Amino acid sequence: MLNLHLVQFESSYGVSAQLPPSNMPEIAFAGRSNVGKSSMINKVFNQKSLARVSSKPGKTVTINFFRLGEIRFADLPGYGYAQVAKSEKQRWSELMECYFSSGRNIALIFQLLDMRHAPSEDDQRMIDYLKSSGFCFVLVLTKADKLSKSQQNERLSALKNEIPDGGDITMIPFSAQTGEGVSSVVEMMNKIATENINRS
Repeated sequence: MLNLHLVQFESSYGVSAQLPPSNMPEIAFAGRSNVGKSSMINKVFNQKSLARVSSKPGKTVTINFFRLGEIRFADLPGYGYAQVAKSEKQRWSELMECYFSSGRNIALIFQLLDMRHAPSEDDQRMIDYLKSSGFCFVLVLTKADKLSKSQQNERLSALKNEIPDGGDITMIPFSAQTGEGVSSVVEMMNKIATENINRS
C-alpha cells in the first residue's frame, strides 16, 4: 500500500532534452487546461499545494514529477488553451511527443475530462492517441459534484457514445470538492505499486 502522505515533488522540466531517464514505473495525469488536474492531484495525495492550482488555464507549462517510493508521478501540462503563442504550442507538442514516444515506463495514465461536457476535439485526439499507442489509461471525469446523481448517470451513458468504443473504457466520476472517486483512483495506484513490487 502506498503511503500517499510521503509523496514529494521531485523535478520540473519544460524542454524534452531535460527529461530524466525513466527508471521506474510512472503514473501520468493528462487533460486539457482548467479541467481540474492540479486539484485532483492535491485531493488524491491529501496535500493542499503539491500541485499548483490556478484560476487561469494554461498555468502548468512543464512536466512536473513527483516521487513516492519506487513510483513516479507525472503532472503533464494542459492542452487546448487557445490564448497561447504558437511557439509555446510547438514547445508543448514537442515535449509531449517526447514524453510519450521515448520508451518511458508509463504504467498508467489518468486522462481527465470535464464530466459536464462532451469531449473536445483535443480530448478526442488525445484519447485516440492513447488507444492507438497501446497505453493503459482510464478516464477521470472531473467536477462530478456540479451534477446530480441522475445527471451523472446521463453523462456516463452519453460519454460511452460520444467516445468511440467508450463502453470499453474505465470511467471514474471524480470531485476534488467531495472526494468522490478518490478511493477508485488510489486503488489503481496501489495496484501499479503492488505489480512493481512483485516484479522486483
